[in-house]
Amino acid sequence: MLPGDADKRDDAMTETIFTSGNVAVITGAALGIGRAASMRFAGLGMRVCMVDMASDDFDAAIAGVKNSADKPDDVMAFHADVSDIVEMQNLRNAVYQKFGRVDVLMNNAVTRVGAGFWDDLVDWRRTVDVNLWGVINGIRTFVPDMIVSGKPGCIINMGSKQGITNPPGNSVYNITKAALKSFTESLQHELRTGSNPNITAHLVIPGWTTTGKREHKPGAWLPEQVVDEML
Repeated sequence: MLPGDADKRDDAMTETIFTSGNVAVITGAALGIGRAASMRFAGLGMRVCMVDMASDDFDAAIAGVKNSADKPDDVMAFHADVSDIVEMQNLRNAVYQKFGRVDVLMNNAVTRVGAGFWDDLVDWRRTVDVNLWGVINGIRTFVPDMIVSGKPGCIINMGSKQGITNPPGNSVYNITKAALKSFTESLQHELRTGSNPNITAHLVIPGWTTTGKREHKPGAWLPEQVVDEML
């Protein structure tokens, strides 16, 4: 590969995938990066499915994205727990019924319960179920159809620098993000050597980002900045 070829390939992907009419499914869309991505994709003219648990925050996010979209009907919302494979299969059916295909799958849903090393194992299991199994469920639910389509596609898994630096204080979160790094690398190899190498998998690793309802502090990125850099 010659210098600059990678940049040209990435530019081509952006023009091909993140374009008007294509379909994006985004989990964890109520707040933070998921909400910002939904807004950005809708602004590009994409058809967007926002996925999250039922909440006032999710309702507000849906209304905001619909209001900003040129075609509000191109934005759909679905209540699902990503850790539940049946709910994810129901999500898949709803998306295909409305939009007929998926071009971008963004596995962004996350939880931070069970921060301490000796916290309740119920919280540890919940974190693993959402942060790791939620991504696996998303991949197993949507990607086989994307492969069979023969068309280009993009899978985005939202990682974290904590999966690499492993700072103390939130052990189970670190573990899930480290596992997600390994999973995404394996997924990309599987796709690259499979029947439809036009589908690619990407691990996004934000730095310090103001998410949820946290107070924004100097030096931190805003979710919108992360999405722009991701694109």
